[in-house]
Amino acid sequence: MPKKAGSGESTADLLAYLFGPGNHDEHTDPHLVAAWTPDLPCPARTPDRMTLFGLALLLDAPVDALRGPKPAEHVWHVSVRNEPDDRVLIDAEWATVAAEMVAAAGIAPHGDTQACRWVAVRHADDHIHLVATLARQDGRHPRIRGDIPRMHTAARAFETAWGLTPMSPLDRTARRAPVTGEREKAARRGLTESARESLQRTVREAAALAADDADFLTRLRDAGVRVREHCDENGALDGYAVAQPGDRADRGTRPVWFSGRTLAYDLSLPRIRERFHPVVAPADLARAHTRIREAATLLTRAGRAEGAGDVAALGDLLVVAAATFPTVVRDQIRAAAAAFEQASRTPGTRTLHGAARAHFKASARALEHAPRAARGGGAPAVLALLIALVEAVEAATAWHRAQEHDAQTRAAAQAAALLCEAATLTATHPAHPQLPAVPGRAAHRTGDTRPDAWPRHGSARYRCTSPTAQRTAPGPGTRIRTGTVALKG
Repeated sequence: MPKKAGSGESTADLLAYLFGPGNHDEHTDPHLVAAWTPDLPCPARTPDRMTLFGLALLLDAPVDALRGPKPAEHVWHVSVRNEPDDRVLIDAEWATVAAEMVAAAGIAPHGDTQACRWVAVRHADDHIHLVATLARQDGRHPRIRGDIPRMHTAARAFETAWGLTPMSPLDRTARRAPVTGEREKAARRGLTESARESLQRTVREAAALAADDADFLTRLRDAGVRVREHCDENGALDGYAVAQPGDRADRGTRPVWFSGRTLAYDLSLPRIRERFHPVVAPADLARAHTRIREAATLLTRAGRAEGAGDVAALGDLLVVAAATFPTVVRDQIRAAAAAFEQASRTPGTRTLHGAARAHFKASARALEHAPRAARGGGAPAVLALLIALVEAVEAATAWHRAQEHDAQTRAAAQAAALLCEAATLTATHPAHPQLPAVPGRAAHRTGDTRPDAWPRHGSARYRCTSPTAQRTAPGPGTRIRTGTVALKG
């Protein structure tokens, strides 16, 4: 996925950084993988044939030759990245990506021998940097307006041709992953995930259960994150930002704030408000699995517009399940919720008032407020809920397939496979798992408190036989993200 980095005035300074050790010695084996001319010597690997200063002079030559006004910032810089857990692309693959990206951007269209000069530099396994100078060799200026959207379109072509999971944000449903600097900062702090990832999960949990603005902001503060409200000229709340305690910038002088929209497309305040639902009675935990199955049936009959609200509510339910289910299966359910995240965001026009939505919302509320004593149904009760969730996610998979939402179909199918894995673990685990309270929220003490309050459905020999899950078991993927264009699969 492509992302535009800072432009600049000095080609030599940028090349010195890209071929240097990095700010924290994170650059390893910097070298050229492609350039505007074949067989261009690499300053890192053949310093006797090409120096960094010489490469900068070659790139700058068309700019220096301009007779008219020169661009104030003539250096064009875009990075293309894939996720750390993706397949490592070889140099030849990155070279193919680089050539296609500069062509799509208007820097060097295919077959144009008078185009801008450019190079692609690789100094890490997971990304390359594209550097060009904004003057064509025939003395004209390049037409690069709209370069990043066109590069995203090129990224989608790679996703299709190479069988990668679509990650281009053109449909505003792709997950926003942390950039390299955020991951490196987390590693230096000894954290397993970046501040962005941690805040995404915390905000999503609060949004999944909130009934109004005040409830949403209270849940965020209860979860221990810093919250900054933004109000319009009339004093009405029109936005928010969050920061992780201890995450600071500018040498520790200020917190690093993330607005909801920068965390995820559906975490802006207007999108969160679309998901608010009237509070339902929290005592009906025993019917949760039945409600989920009823919702799955309704979802299979949903139309293009109303189904968007149903899958969004199902995504919220999975987020709540990930926070409340037993530790023995929590990793699988958390991974399923993360996988389903893109499936909960429907491209195009939508309405969030589907028929199944109320059932999913009621089940999420029941999970959050269930009395601790009523969580004693043990493995059979947990298994009943997991089987119901598998049915609901498979219904979402079928709905997305009918709407020809390819990325969402794959995301939902992967979530179903992970839920099946959790169901199998529950059925074979010797202990009787207990559901903990939602983190940061006190459990309510209302409702049936008998130890057998949860239904004891399911079999200890249960094995997930979902055709969808079997066809789409999760496996390794690949994503290319350009500075920010990303392809993932």
